[in-house]
Amino acid sequence: MLTKPKKLQRGDKVATISPSYGGAGEPDLHWRYKQGVERLESVFGLVVVPMPNSLKRAVDLYDHPEARAADLMCAFKDPSIKAIIANIGGDDSIRLLPHIDFDVIRNNPKVLLGYSDVTISHLFCHKAGLSSFYGPAVLTDFAENVEMFPYTIEMIKRTLFSSEVIGEVKPATEWTSEYLPWEEEETKHQRRSTQVNDGIEVLQGDGVVSGRLFGGSIEALELAKGTLLWPDEEYWNNRILFFETSEEKPEPRLIRSWLRNYAAQDILHRINGIIFGKPQDEAYFEEYKEIIRSVMKEQQLQSTPILYNANFGHTEPKFVLPYGALAEIDTKNKTFSILESGVQ
Repeated sequence: MLTKPKKLQRGDKVATISPSYGGAGEPDLHWRYKQGVERLESVFGLVVVPMPNSLKRAVDLYDHPEARAADLMCAFKDPSIKAIIANIGGDDSIRLLPHIDFDVIRNNPKVLLGYSDVTISHLFCHKAGLSSFYGPAVLTDFAENVEMFPYTIEMIKRTLFSSEVIGEVKPATEWTSEYLPWEEEETKHQRRSTQVNDGIEVLQGDGVVSGRLFGGSIEALELAKGTLLWPDEEYWNNRILFFETSEEKPEPRLIRSWLRNYAAQDILHRINGIIFGKPQDEAYFEEYKEIIRSVMKEQQLQSTPILYNANFGHTEPKFVLPYGALAEIDTKNKTFSILESGVQ
């Protein structure tokens, strides 16, 4: 069982970090960081403190993974900090691993929030026995043009500000992956266009299953395989995995290879179910479904419940997934529920 951090309250101090890409410190993107901070303050009543290296230029942070790790450790050590929120993802936070003190995380449990390459930071927490949260980041969701999506706000409050059972996570009514360049002045006040969301699909399986959550960006997870961050064989029994793809939009053949690796590790045979997030721009939407079903068929696992097109990861709006929380897949009713609170 993972330790749950304490719930957030208005007035709490939260740290912002850049564990991967240093976009928050780029001059033409810094407005985006400030806008995200303003939302954390005005919408959620939080007090934001950037960690010492988090607003340095991207090239500086790339050259110094130890500085990025120091920010993470600093945020965990500081007793006045109640949560840590990633500015954005990236692709190289696995380089922080040699500089992580797992005892610091274990002895100072608090909320960690982010997605994409922040998967690796979640695995740091997971290794230390702390439940963290796969969800919004500062430069994306909190800094959404014009205003945050109400769905995202609701899911943050339900997951991080309340110790009540989270319950059924209903699909968002709309979605967007529209790209409006952050560097261009004229797009700053332009709301992104949305499309009607078709909701959750059942790819295969029947009945109701439950299990504790583990997952993240399927690409970032590949970087963790074979490291000390990767759980042992028995860990996978009765889990519910959650996977989503990044803005890189990996080709379907890669999804096939990665899932076959999970099969080769005997992971797919041990789990109770999987949920897949909506691909960004719905890229390879049908192709991914075909690949997923084919790999499961290769393993005679057609009865394993799999949900698809869930609103998390590289799509907006999004919900929040607490690592280690008990969750439920109901294929008959096409529902996904989190059966406990995310925080205490």
